[in-house]
Amino acid sequence: MLATLRQRDFALLWVAGLVSVAGDFALGIALPLHAYALTGSALATGGVIVASLLPSVLVGSMAGVFVDRWNRKRTMVWADVARAVLLLPLLAVVSSDQIWLLYAVRAATGTVRLFFDPAERALLPRLVGEERLVSANALNALNNNLGRLVGPALGGLLYAWGGLGVVVLVDVASFVGSAALIGLIRAEARPERLDPALEAGASAWRRAGGEWRAGVSLVGRSRPLRTIFAALGLGFVAEGTFGVGFTPLIVDALRGGAEGVGLVSSAQAVGGLVAGVLVARVGGRVAPRLLFGGGMVGLGLTDLGVANAANLAPPGAAAVAVAMGFMLLAGFPVVASQAAGEGLLQTLTADAFRGRVFGALGAAQGLAILMGTLAGGVLIDAVGAVPVMSAGAAMWIVGGVVALARLPAGERAVEAAGRAAGP
Repeated sequence: MLATLRQRDFALLWVAGLVSVAGDFALGIALPLHAYALTGSALATGGVIVASLLPSVLVGSMAGVFVDRWNRKRTMVWADVARAVLLLPLLAVVSSDQIWLLYAVRAATGTVRLFFDPAERALLPRLVGEERLVSANALNALNNNLGRLVGPALGGLLYAWGGLGVVVLVDVASFVGSAALIGLIRAEARPERLDPALEAGASAWRRAGGEWRAGVSLVGRSRPLRTIFAALGLGFVAEGTFGVGFTPLIVDALRGGAEGVGLVSSAQAVGGLVAGVLVARVGGRVAPRLLFGGGMVGLGLTDLGVANAANLAPPGAAAVAVAMGFMLLAGFPVVASQAAGEGLLQTLTADAFRGRVFGALGAAQGLAILMGTLAGGVLIDAVGAVPVMSAGAAMWIVGGVVALARLPAGERAVEAAGRAAGP
């Protein structure tokens, strides 16, 4: 683990991620709180999530084409700078009739993120080597949990103290700091190119379309990639229901208020910190398939506990404490499934296609979460958060079982992907 962190370029990326993730989580807590405070509607609150996801559904897969063309370090730097600027209009959202501006900003920053995330995931093997991918992804998960530990609690407290504007300025500063750190990376960040003949003989639009089809075709031909996409698709629908239901669950069912929203969200990070260290140390000794599928099952079980915390303890401090306990336990399955899933995708995909595969995953993720968010928002307003979030938790479990049953083990997975990537 320490050997991975001692690699200068990865350390820069890791610290940059910690800075921006903390700011993202702070704003991610504040925006639903602000929308709920202005409208009192779970559906309107879900609109915050929907606005950030629509770009993924519409253009997420195509963004990967450009990530596989452009210098990936520069792509990340400019994406951070753009998001810092795009957040500033949020300072003007002070009444319910301005809620559209909140949605517009989330859509714009969500569009920019479509380029940042695939570029980061595609570049990671260049920084650490394929033999350290599970460790590096686990450290990134540890990074996310450090940000989750600080960000939501900070976001909830800052929002309660100074309103949305203070949280927005904190997130702007985090993106500026991240851009500066990523700019110091020295590793070669230009992607490999495998289709020069297509580049020379076709128009720009035809090249882009051909490259997009090649990336989608790769996923379609590879059973391991198809399985990962299917399992995560089920889980991402569950993520949508959990995201739209989380604030109403804590505020109404658990009666935890804004501070409770931040505290329950941050609790997962405590378990995730320990899990990040453990997975980074032992990830190379456990089959990624088991970490991935087993982690999804474990996440579903802990989400089920969070959803039913109001049935296990009286509303107020006791119910919030129960929810925090389950979120604490969720740390390990979250880290295990994320680190192993991303490591599998990075290992099974050639460098020239990684941007497109992760871009396609982003599009699938956006569509699935959008479905869960829209359905969850309507159903939660009708029947409440607890039954809807419980059904979502069951989908994580089903996705994990699919992964465990269908993913081939060890070298067979690599061979299957190799055949799919061939001509």
